[in-house]
Amino acid sequence: MLPSLLAACLVLLAGGLMAQRVPFLARYSIPAPIVGGLIFAGIALLAERTAGLGITFDTSAKTPFLLLFFASIGLTADLALLRRGGQRLLRFLFALFPFLIAQDALGVLMARLLGLHPVLGLVAGSITLVGGHGTGAAYAERFAEEHDILGVMGLTMTSATIGLILGGVIGGPVAERLVGRIARPEAAVAAPDGGVVGGPVSTPVTAISLVAALAAALAAVIVGQALGSALEGGAVTVPSFLWSLVVGLAIRNGAGVVGARLHDAASELIGSVCLSLFLTWTMMTLHLGDAFQMAGPLLIILAAQTVLVAAWASWVTFPAVGRDYESAIMAGAFCGFAMGATATAIANMQALTRRHGPAPQAFVVVPIVGAFFVDLMNLAVLTFFLLPGLIVHSP
Repeated sequence: MLPSLLAACLVLLAGGLMAQRVPFLARYSIPAPIVGGLIFAGIALLAERTAGLGITFDTSAKTPFLLLFFASIGLTADLALLRRGGQRLLRFLFALFPFLIAQDALGVLMARLLGLHPVLGLVAGSITLVGGHGTGAAYAERFAEEHDILGVMGLTMTSATIGLILGGVIGGPVAERLVGRIARPEAAVAAPDGGVVGGPVSTPVTAISLVAALAAALAAVIVGQALGSALEGGAVTVPSFLWSLVVGLAIRNGAGVVGARLHDAASELIGSVCLSLFLTWTMMTLHLGDAFQMAGPLLIILAAQTVLVAAWASWVTFPAVGRDYESAIMAGAFCGFAMGATATAIANMQALTRRHGPAPQAFVVVPIVGAFFVDLMNLAVLTFFLLPGLIVHSP
């Protein structure tokens, strides 16, 4: 564990330096974990192909890091702010649902044009791009049994992996272009010591405030996991990381009622570190050679999906949620979870707000939509596309 954690820290530091000093990466706010992780994955591939050297890591800490991050998001979320952003959340959902239909329709169309089985269009659609590795694995087993598609599990994991990379790469450029088109208020300028949300820090983080925030985040994770286990098997499955966010939100706002308050900057710092290490670890363990070797024609479908996501974020999501600074940040986040995962969406927002200023509503709306509502919508859309007779069994 410790050597693996050290490696993740070093790769993250290298990615951060490059993201700051390489003009292209800085200009388009490419997240440091994506930069460092991709470079390391490329070096690991080169070492394997040239010297036969294989590198493995202990990644058992990835899940706790992710849970702590979402708990920290809840600990910095003000319900009053969420109420003011309620309309923005609904508009974001209205922009998202037709996108899922368009994403799967494009995938099926491209699969037919390329002579592939139509369900592979769904594999390179919302099954893996919005659903991620977990949803992809579940559907892959079903497709293997029902349609006898050779190697569908490997293709599914490959599509999800490449989508994760693309989501982290295109979010920054899309949002930067939108930010450049709007006039931001002076209050949106970030202080250099901002945290996850990028806001100013009026009082320094101390050992006591950091430990208090860490204790609250750990409590949110433990209670969230207990709630997830207790409600497992219900009509609607809620991801464990969403429970951590909800419990963190309850702690944050419940403490305010009794006159107590955690140090927001300390919570933001914990969340920022945990998310960065989680994503770095994820990118470091990618097997780029296997991914691109297995992708084949799927790369063409994924390229078309990338164009669709960028266009939808710019011309549908951005105007739908308000055409303002928060909307631009949410458009960058949209690219993250429309191609990869909610964690990628948050990393995109982190990189953008560190450069341009805080977007507090986006940091509440996007995790809730990406972790919960999008899965329900995706399930409904996929159920429709997989109705008997709608997608034939052969191209």
